[in-house]
Amino acid sequence: MRLVSQQVFGGPEVLELIEADRPEPMPTEVLVRVHAAGINPVDWKCRAEEAYLGDPPYTVGWDVSGVVEEVGLGATGVAVGDEVLGMPWFPREAAAYADYVTAPSRQFVRKPPGLSHAEAAGLPLAGLTAWQGLVDVAEVQAGQRVLIDGAAGGVGHLAVQIAKARGAYVVGTASAGKHEFLRSIGVDEPLNYYSPDADPGELDMVFGAVGEDSDRRWLEFVKPGGLVVGVVSGIPAELATVAAGRGVRAAAMLVEPDRIGLLGLTALVKSGQLRVRVERTFLLEEAAEAHRHVETGRVTGKVVLTMV
Repeated sequence: MRLVSQQVFGGPEVLELIEADRPEPMPTEVLVRVHAAGINPVDWKCRAEEAYLGDPPYTVGWDVSGVVEEVGLGATGVAVGDEVLGMPWFPREAAAYADYVTAPSRQFVRKPPGLSHAEAAGLPLAGLTAWQGLVDVAEVQAGQRVLIDGAAGGVGHLAVQIAKARGAYVVGTASAGKHEFLRSIGVDEPLNYYSPDADPGELDMVFGAVGEDSDRRWLEFVKPGGLVVGVVSGIPAELATVAAGRGVRAAAMLVEPDRIGLLGLTALVKSGQLRVRVERTFLLEEAAEAHRHVETGRVTGKVVLTMV
């Protein structure tokens, strides 16, 4: 089978297409023929430097959409022939940039029929990040005023739709040129991320890359008893101290495999309350070019590798 691997840390050029043996599913695992694999910022961060995977060689990628070809002893939940999506093994190596992956069957769910494989591959990691942050950590309620930072991005555009499905009033930040897109996915109040005078009003919570220098300014708008959820770099001690002084709770999280969350996401897709925006697809052998595109930081929605 084909596999995108790297032998050293570095730029996109270290990604190389090689031939490898097809993996075999162990008990409770399934073999999935990958049709598409989503690309996330964690992919290129692991490619460029030590993050979660230790030293190369390894294959990055966690978002998978494909078809089950084999089922190991005792595996349940999905069957041979099922179209599935999932985010297996994170933060361990899943090697999603490949023709086949194996993983526990319960780290996959059936793909909604109306969702293409490319769209499905853009959903798991970003969608679970948004779901776990908004539903499990924040328990967002109807009527709350929620700011989604980077609302046009991979996580952000899904977080907007999850918050709206739960009845929140959503303020979404992005550059001015993306405000029409924000309105199309349900943002009630687009905010120019780059405006120094941007004022979101009093907020119940902020969700996003909390802790980055460009995002700390939103803390002053969170009312006492409110919440900030950091999903990328965690919550720096300095910011946590400031938040506590304002009576605001600060919570950091890292996404993890979650069948319940995946079922929640796919239920929203089936009901028409959630759609995945795929900005562009690349072939598997174009993984390096795809990484260069994602690293611009200007992607609206998701970028996906396609295998078949």
